[in-house]
Amino acid sequence: MAANFWESTQRRYWQFTKDELANIRQALVDADPNLVQSFPLPQQRHLNLYLTQQVNRLGKRLAIRQQPLATAQVYLKRFYLRVEIRRTNPYLFIATAVYLACKMEECPQHIRLVVQEARSLWPSEFIGQDISKLGECEFFLISEMSSQLIIHQPYRTLTTLQSDFELTQDEIMLAWTIINDHYITDLPLLYPPHTIALTAMLLAIVLRPANTPGNSGGQNAGPVVTAQGAAGGLAMAANAFQAQAQARAAAVAAAAMSGGGGNSGPGTPVMTPQASFSGFSPTTENPTEIKKAPDARYAKAQRFAAWLAESNVDLEAMIDCAQELISFYECHEQYNEKMTKEAISRFIKARGLDK
Repeated sequence: MAANFWESTQRRYWQFTKDELANIRQALVDADPNLVQSFPLPQQRHLNLYLTQQVNRLGKRLAIRQQPLATAQVYLKRFYLRVEIRRTNPYLFIATAVYLACKMEECPQHIRLVVQEARSLWPSEFIGQDISKLGECEFFLISEMSSQLIIHQPYRTLTTLQSDFELTQDEIMLAWTIINDHYITDLPLLYPPHTIALTAMLLAIVLRPANTPGNSGGQNAGPVVTAQGAAGGLAMAANAFQAQAQARAAAVAAAAMSGGGGNSGPGTPVMTPQASFSGFSPTTENPTEIKKAPDARYAKAQRFAAWLAESNVDLEAMIDCAQELISFYECHEQYNEKMTKEAISRFIKARGLDK
């Protein structure tokens, strides 16, 4: 069922709630609390960020495109839900995830080349010359994921809808960057890919893309999303979602009062683009700000909100996705790569996982 996300193994077996994720990770800790106490690690987001950086660095050396790298990141997330990270050599499994993801995304890399580039990138004692170790880790990785290897990505939704919403090149780049960054968070394990893509497009539309190159976690250069700017965009989006939810409730109530005649009765409110996106309504915006912003940008935001109002998209999930991304950007400011690297090296060497 690779073509249908709703029937896929990703939807049935690898989509969790936040409580379920917390319980799974706590179970790994409870299985061997002494191990966890002996080798403390940074918070999960910082650990995810470090792993993502290593995946991207290896991918850059091998000239791998973004989608296989995204698949590799999802493989690592799934694997470390089943196996405590302190029991593994993360560098070896990063190389293995990239190798396996390239196979699945039909851009295979030779195993010797992957090992060679991994040894050049990381300390040679962490990655041996014996390629059979990577082959063994590949079977281990596949086994722990129950051979469920097909990953549905948000990039497809972005590519499909970008022309419908007339996104500019800057907005497409920003949305692409946000999608890249979401792989650092737990969002791939929490929400469907189309929800992630729509959230990225929403943030790209309501935010003003900065001209500064680079991003926090993605491989490609692009506009930067700051926590302050994203927070402002989310506030505007939340107003829109609230208006849409109220309109939906009013439509349902009107239909019930008219005897279930549908949404076309005289008592049903009409959802206009201007009314549906209150964050951009002239009655709620500062007139000075309205004059500064291009009319096309407001029309685009209104059209996007009207589309959301008529769709069956889970708006609460989109809000939660946006909040999770904003929280990540704030968390990124406290990230210390050196400390994270030292913590990982400590348990690899102490437990003899480099042999």
